[in-house]
Amino acid sequence: MKFEAVYHRTSDNYCYPLNEEDLIINIKTGHDIERVFIYYGDPFENGILGGNWRWNGVEEELIYKKNLTHHIWWTTTVKPKFKRCKYYFKLVAKNTSYYYFEDGFYTEGEMNHQGKSLVYFTFPWMNSIDINKTPDWVNDTVWYQIFPERFNNGDKKNDPKNVKPWGYHTVSNEEFYGGDLQGIIDRLDYLADLGINGIYLTPIFEANTSHKYDTKDYMKIDPHFGDEKVFKNLVDAAHEKGIRIMLDGVFNHCGNQFAPWLDVLEKGPGSKYFNWFMINKWPFNKEDHNTKNGSFYSFAFTSRMPKLNTNNPEVIKYLLDVVEYWVKNFNIDGLRLDVANEVSHRFCKDLRRLTKELKPDFYILGEIWHDAITWLQGDEFDGVMNYPLATSIADFWVYPEKTNYDFECAINHNFTMYMQQTNDVLFNLLDSHDTNRLIDKVNDIHIFYQQLALMFTMPGSPCIYYGTEIAIEGSYDPDCRRCMPWEDIDEGLYKDRIDIIKALIHLRKTNKAFKSRHFHFIEDKNNQRVIHYIKTDEDQNQVEIILNCSEDSIVVQRKGNELFSLLQAETILQPKGVFIQQI
Repeated sequence: MKFEAVYHRTSDNYCYPLNEEDLIINIKTGHDIERVFIYYGDPFENGILGGNWRWNGVEEELIYKKNLTHHIWWTTTVKPKFKRCKYYFKLVAKNTSYYYFEDGFYTEGEMNHQGKSLVYFTFPWMNSIDINKTPDWVNDTVWYQIFPERFNNGDKKNDPKNVKPWGYHTVSNEEFYGGDLQGIIDRLDYLADLGINGIYLTPIFEANTSHKYDTKDYMKIDPHFGDEKVFKNLVDAAHEKGIRIMLDGVFNHCGNQFAPWLDVLEKGPGSKYFNWFMINKWPFNKEDHNTKNGSFYSFAFTSRMPKLNTNNPEVIKYLLDVVEYWVKNFNIDGLRLDVANEVSHRFCKDLRRLTKELKPDFYILGEIWHDAITWLQGDEFDGVMNYPLATSIADFWVYPEKTNYDFECAINHNFTMYMQQTNDVLFNLLDSHDTNRLIDKVNDIHIFYQQLALMFTMPGSPCIYYGTEIAIEGSYDPDCRRCMPWEDIDEGLYKDRIDIIKALIHLRKTNKAFKSRHFHFIEDKNNQRVIHYIKTDEDQNQVEIILNCSEDSIVVQRKGNELFSLLQAETILQPKGVFIQQI
């Protein structure tokens, strides 16, 4: 038995309350393990701890499992009657059995050895206040990410002096095209018709750049985007259409025109804001645009974006006041934190307390590109941007030698990293303002739709970057921030593409299985480039998804109502085709 492959702990994503009744217990083993049993019950079932009595527990076999590349992930749900749970495992490999306790592995004889004190796994109490609760509405949301400067120009009067004519072509971050909040209001009907019910806005506070990630004033809408009245109109109009609004909070760093930073540059250590920043040397070269000399910390090594000291109580209070202002006065629904993994945990915990008091179903999203379990315990973020899922999906086409089993393991890895309630509200995306466009990644419109079909049938909350519905082109930043080609859209040149996205969005919103966290893969060993899986909702309704990523046509079995298909006719699914049916 491969003991080194077995792992469990009574915390994080291994053991946690899903709600006030259900306790999720997961264990990871090697592929040599054939069966897993759990013995569980109340710690005080037979008496007080330390007494001269033996505790046994109820036996149950773990029947649900997911394949990982080097492991198997076994899972079960128990319902502790008195909120407490003590347990241990039995692992079976061929004709060998071992019992797994918190302090190690034992044979049956060793476990029952006279005088042996067994160290059980114990979940002490399912305190309701400690349960990780995520906003229900997020799983029902299809997001649309807008980079305001390039989405739509609705008010020519607030254009920058050096504004360029609107046009669909390569752009730079130094150029301005006049996109604004009124432009978004003017296109809310378009978004509602798509089926969008959530908008994520990249920064809209005053800043000097087109991207606005160098904040100058956190309490002011950028004048080129409009003003507070226009923003309030946007939120109210969106809410009337059932569309939620999430802002971008850039709290890791500010811009070099932020008033407290200017005060520091003028007064040095004499400034009352000196400790608002992470300054290591004074004086420093104010003209140097790189901070690799360590003079002060910044976003990456960009001196124009000095890092805020979110360890400082004054900074924490200032930023919390900022958030409270926008939530209270404008009724925003969520906040995405830029560079969230570099902001202090103290601030993130305080942010959650504030926002959940102001608005209990407020959504807190962190920009974290790696394993984020530390931030997802229920006292900081609700979810994170699911870039690992995007990578797992992309890799199947990047590496044509990968098999459907490789894909299964990669997807399972993504959805075993966190608690189930977190999986429901992960922010799934395939491109964004920080990456090249999806069509640029795949360079094939059919693969483009295959990957979108995958995203729309995954657990979590899908997001499309503005223009992805028409397969806007664009390489890496800044080329991924091109102007939206509204003239061509209004003339109907992209109708076919828009209809495909509308169909996927409609299914996502109306078919519970599309949103469900329950799925399992069916491995096709005859054609290992066919992705095949089934989603099951809470009422046991099932949806079957088949993607033909091979070079040959395949035969699909019709088992129910066809919901969505591309490159498919009768029972033949062509290469690069998609077939989704209700079973």
